[in-house]
Formats: sequence, C-alpha cells, structure tokens
Amino acid sequence: MVVCVCNAIREKDVREAVRQGCNDPCSAYAAMGRRPRCGQCVPYAREIIAHERAIA
Repeated sequence: MVVCVCNAIREKDVREAVRQGCNDPCSAYAAMGRRPRCGQCVPYAREIIAHERAIA
C-alpha cells in the first residue's frame, strides 16, 4: 500500500525504516533520502511506526 504519494513511499518501506531504528516519519523519510512534502501522509506513517514498534 502507498503511504506517501508525493514520494512514492510504500508501507513496507516505512516498516523497514522502523526496523533500522527510525522512530518518526521525518527520520524514516530521511533514511530513504526523502522528506514529507504535503504532509497528508504523516498521520498514517505515525500509525505504521507505532504498530511496528509495538510488535518489535
């Protein structure tokens, strides 16, 4: 599933960034060499990050 249309970031990419130690959307995006643009994806990215950290 696509999380960020502006940057073409998928859910699996965000989950992988969390597994590598990222704790928020900005650091996850930075790990991919990107940054949030319009910001509409940030709440969903936060949910994914929280879920991934909870199961880790």
